[in-house]
Amino acid sequence: MDWKSRRAGTHLGPDDAAESLEELAELAAGAGAVVAGRLIQSRAAPEAATLIGQGKVQELSQLGQSLDAGLVIFDHDLTPTQQRNLEKELACRVIDRTQLILDIFARRARTREGRLQVELAQLNYLLPRLTGRGIEMSRLGGGIGTRGPGETQLETDRRRIHRRIKKIEEDLDSVRAGRALHRRKRHAVPLPTIALVGYTNAGKSTLFNRLAQATVLTDARMFATLDPTVRPVTLPSRRRVLVSDTVGFIGNLPTTLVRAFRATLEEVTDATLILHVVDVSAPHAAAQTGHVLKVLAEIDAAAIPQLLVLNKVDRLPEAGTDVEAYRHRLLGGVGAAAESRAVAVSALTGQGIDGLLAAIDDVLPFDPIVRARLRLPLGDGARISMVHDLGRVLETSYVGDSCEMEVEIPESLRQRLASFIQ
Repeated sequence: MDWKSRRAGTHLGPDDAAESLEELAELAAGAGAVVAGRLIQSRAAPEAATLIGQGKVQELSQLGQSLDAGLVIFDHDLTPTQQRNLEKELACRVIDRTQLILDIFARRARTREGRLQVELAQLNYLLPRLTGRGIEMSRLGGGIGTRGPGETQLETDRRRIHRRIKKIEEDLDSVRAGRALHRRKRHAVPLPTIALVGYTNAGKSTLFNRLAQATVLTDARMFATLDPTVRPVTLPSRRRVLVSDTVGFIGNLPTTLVRAFRATLEEVTDATLILHVVDVSAPHAAAQTGHVLKVLAEIDAAAIPQLLVLNKVDRLPEAGTDVEAYRHRLLGGVGAAAESRAVAVSALTGQGIDGLLAAIDDVLPFDPIVRARLRLPLGDGARISMVHDLGRVLETSYVGDSCEMEVEIPESLRQRLASFIQ
C-alpha cells in the first residue's frame, strides 16, 4: 500500500511500497506459494470496510479471476471485518502479512520452545477473528432471548483459546526460567556472550557456522532459522566466548511475534556484544539496518555495544570496500549505533573473518586483554599450560628454575597470577 498521507510516520512512498511488495513476494515464495501477480494501491488513507476501496476490490477481483488465483496476500494488516469483506468480494482466501509470517514460522519451528512461541502468536492473531468464521460461529441475534447455538459455539471457542493461551504462556515462562538458569550458569564461568542479529536472509547463520565451525541450517529463504543456537568460539587472544544465532528481523515485524518470541530475544538482551549483520549487497541495506535498530530499541537492547558486520562483500562490484563509507551510509546518525565499528566480511568465502575476530577482541567490553610479564616456576606446569590456553605468549625465556613469559592475557587471569607478575 502507498498511502499519500504522511501521518505519524505511516507514509510509504512508491519506492518503499515496491520494496515491501518485493519482500512480501519472497515471503510468499518461502511459504510455498507461486506469485502470479501484484497490485499496488495508492490512496490518501485506508478504507474502513475493505482497506483498498470498492473500485480497487473490483480490479483485484478481475485480476485474480484472470490468473486463477486461489489466495490473495495483503502487505498490510487487515482487520477481521476487512478480511471477511474481502473474502466475500474476491471469492477466495485472503490473508495479510502477519498471517503469512506466522505460517512460515509454523512450518520452520523445530524445537518445543519455537512451536510454543508460534502457537501463542497464532492464537493471539486468531482470537479477534473468530466471529463470522463459518456458519457454526455465526451470531443469531444480539438481544435477550436471541442467543443461539452459534453464539454458544463462539463463546466456547474463545474460552478454549484463552485457556490454551494461558497454558502456553505458563510453559514459556518455564522455558524462560530454564534459559535464565542456563545464563546464570554461563555467567558463573564467566564467559561473554555475543548475539548475531540482522535482517532476515542477511547471512547470520552462514557467519555463525563460519565462526563456530557449526552446521546450522543455511538457506536463501527468509526465516530459515527460528530457534536460537549457542556455540563456543575462541578469539585470537585465546579468550573464549559464546556466540548465539537468533531469528532474523524484518520490516513491520508484527508486535504479536515480538511478544511471543520474547524468550528467544532474551538471548539478545542478555548479550555482552551484538554483531549486527548486514547484507551490504542488498539494494535497500540502509532501510533494513534501520528496521533492525528499531527492533533492538523495542526489546531494550539498543544500549548494548554493537559491531557492524558488512556481509556478502564478495557480491559487490567494486574491487575494494570503503568500510567507513558503508558504515556512515547504513548508520548515519542513528543514536549510539552510529559509533559502532564496522568490519567487511564474506561469510560464504571466509574473506575478512580473521579481521572480524580481531575486531571482536578489540571491542569486547568484557575481561579486557592486558599485557604482562610473568615469572613462573618451571615445575608449575598447570599454570604455564593455563597461560598458553587462555592467553597469547609473545616471548619466553628460562632463568634458572623459572620460566619468564611476556604475555597478553585476560584481566581476570592476570589477577589470578598477580603474585607471579614481574
